[in-house]
Amino acid sequence: MKKIKYILILFSAIYFGCSEDFLDRSPISNPNEADFYQSKDDFETAILAAYNSLYNLYGPESLPSFFGELMSDNAYSDNAAGRIQDYEGFENHTMSDDNELVLGYWNSYYRTLYIINNIITRAENIDFDTQTALIGEAKFLRALYYFDMVRAWGDIPLVTKPLSIGEAYAQGRTPKADVYNQIVEDLKFAAANLPAKANERFVGAANSDAANALLGKVYLTMGDKTKASETLLKVYGKFSLVSYADLWDKTKKNGAESIFEIQYKGGKSNPYSRYWAMFSPLDNRVVTAWGAGMNQVTPDLWNAYEAGDPRRDISIQDGYTTAAGAPVDVKYPIKWKDEEAEVDGLREASDNNFIILRYADVLLMLTEATGDAKYLNEVRNRVGLPSYGAAGYPSQYNTVALAVEHERQVEFALEFHRWFDLIRTGRAITVIKNSSKNITLSENQLVLPIPLQVITQNSGVITQNEAYK
Repeated sequence: MKKIKYILILFSAIYFGCSEDFLDRSPISNPNEADFYQSKDDFETAILAAYNSLYNLYGPESLPSFFGELMSDNAYSDNAAGRIQDYEGFENHTMSDDNELVLGYWNSYYRTLYIINNIITRAENIDFDTQTALIGEAKFLRALYYFDMVRAWGDIPLVTKPLSIGEAYAQGRTPKADVYNQIVEDLKFAAANLPAKANERFVGAANSDAANALLGKVYLTMGDKTKASETLLKVYGKFSLVSYADLWDKTKKNGAESIFEIQYKGGKSNPYSRYWAMFSPLDNRVVTAWGAGMNQVTPDLWNAYEAGDPRRDISIQDGYTTAAGAPVDVKYPIKWKDEEAEVDGLREASDNNFIILRYADVLLMLTEATGDAKYLNEVRNRVGLPSYGAAGYPSQYNTVALAVEHERQVEFALEFHRWFDLIRTGRAITVIKNSSKNITLSENQLVLPIPLQVITQNSGVITQNEAYK
């Protein structure tokens, strides 16, 4: 009963939130939490709760979704629920420090980090046979979440252990270089102490290949292409590309291309995915039971596909017909289509997984790191398109850097990569200005505001990002 009670508390902390500030100064666990971590089973129960945070932190309304896609030239929002200005803040870069979505993301990440830090700290003091692997899994998740946060906010409070109330109030923002160093150390530990994907502890668990793939991306973001290529080559050749359509086939989850994948199970009594419901056209009542209209497809993304690229029609639907027979010209994602899903209210309880890391990402990062187009050409050959440097390759992508940028846009369309990619390569300001959104940005606007509530609660300790002062 103690274990059941504790895991329910952890789930509540992750899913239902709290009104406290970013460090959860009021404990989110029960008063007997110190008594809970006594055995291997206790820690494995807690780490499952940490994995369940992926449902929230990588869901359709998450920071990676809206920062990664809605802020880019790939997507716009038709959503008509909640504070519309908060969604428009992402879509149109009209961000303010009272954006409720931003506050929710900040609190959700730190609530989850509280749980993860607790697991790591307590597991380091108790011996059991899966201790090192469990700590490695927790550190992988911590690195993943801090990587999202440091790219979105810049300097952030770096918390690696449970804090007292006094310590929490004194915790200011940590320079992003130090945050990146912690991410690197966590991923090195995970890579050294976790099994390969083929031997992961359970389906969907963090593994050494995922740690190295993510570490390679971290090094690229830090500007160290040498270390990025060295790290990514540890993964190269261990996976294989599958048919592009198979990536989105619900019967072929966790395939040969998948490196780290969030596990969902369809049905309203299960942990189902909501991408299909939330990314379908607003209030369509035909394609899906309702449709939230989030991350709809811009002309920029649609037109980025080359003639004959099968990925376009596998990824995007170009309209639908209403029940009355009227055509609706709207383009929307179909990678997570689940037409057989049970309906839970107005949402499909879908059976799609979500892939965070896959082998095509490793290949395209290797070209970015090395300048060698052979890795990029493996991705293009998978869908039967001309290789970079060959006859028929689009002439406008006349450098390896532009070729990678183009390939990543169409290969990972709407998979939460685009804005992160453009910021990493220094191309965000130029691309968004030249897109159909035609938005002029400064470097200071490439990060989100620190939520006003956090500034207020930590007056004189937490400072605001320059663009929002």
